[in-house]
Amino acid sequence: MPGPIRPGEELPLDRLENYLRRQLPELSGTFSVRQFHGGHANLTYKLTFGDRELVLRRPPFGTIAPGAHDMRREYRILSRLPTYFAPAPRAHLLCTDHEVIGADFVVMERRHGTVVRYALPDTFRTMPRVEERLTDALMRVTANLHRVDVEVAGLLELGNPEGFALRQLTGWSKRWQLAKTEENADMDRLADRLARDIPAPQRVSIVHGDLKFDNCQFSAGDPDTVTAVFDWDMATLGDPLIDLAGTLSFWPDPALDAADMPVRLLDGDWPDKDYLKERYATHTRLSLDRMPWYEAFACFKTAVIAQQLYRRYVRGSTRDARMEKFGRAARAFAALGRTKLGQ
Repeated sequence: MPGPIRPGEELPLDRLENYLRRQLPELSGTFSVRQFHGGHANLTYKLTFGDRELVLRRPPFGTIAPGAHDMRREYRILSRLPTYFAPAPRAHLLCTDHEVIGADFVVMERRHGTVVRYALPDTFRTMPRVEERLTDALMRVTANLHRVDVEVAGLLELGNPEGFALRQLTGWSKRWQLAKTEENADMDRLADRLARDIPAPQRVSIVHGDLKFDNCQFSAGDPDTVTAVFDWDMATLGDPLIDLAGTLSFWPDPALDAADMPVRLLDGDWPDKDYLKERYATHTRLSLDRMPWYEAFACFKTAVIAQQLYRRYVRGSTRDARMEKFGRAARAFAALGRTKLGQ
């Protein structure tokens, strides 16, 4: 649920309100703003005009990595994809005029539902097989996204799938160099090993880039239905197994201390990673023989993201105390990635 705006993350409300009323003249009623506190990177606010609710997304304050937090990309996707993938919320407006709030931002529809973040929400606790049902729904919505016909959806320009995995590895390696606050031999060795044996993709799909429980919203009281998928600023075209591996990197792993996971499930009888792979393979008919590479890459990427957030905390760009532990998380995921490749 939205709450007060965190110190240092306030918006210039008068400029924002005037701009929105000009661009969306159907808006009426009293204007107010609250902030959603669940995310770790992009900032998300609830806008209210009378009885109408909207959502504003903008990049974090402070220095950000090149290519990250791309609101133009998010708008491009969410202005077209909802017709073909119902859980995508529809974007209404992109603003690239930094005179308004100091950064690009997107305004989109508000979806309602339940988010699974650190533990089972109370609304789901007494339901039979609820962890399995939530997991099935997550794998089903992931497969449905990967089956979207990108040409029909008008999203061919979203990215060049040729050489996608190599570009991903190269891009995240550059981000690592920009974000690191200390040397990490595991990251250097992992990047080198990943570059030696990149798998050939089986399919070209929309790749969300951060598809996990807390970027999904479930129908209240219905763990079988995903009503929304959020956080599209990294989405592109490429190998769908990179998305699956990203989801697995946020799943409990016996080789990883739960305290080192940026987002973790604290309770419940959750299926293991093999169950997720089996359900995804059933829905997509894709081979998962090369999953160790994909999972190792996902660990590398997760380590970079954790390090980016930790660096922002160290530099004082955010006061979000949750980010203090992310330096340790980056080291842990680098080591886990090497384990996935048998190193």
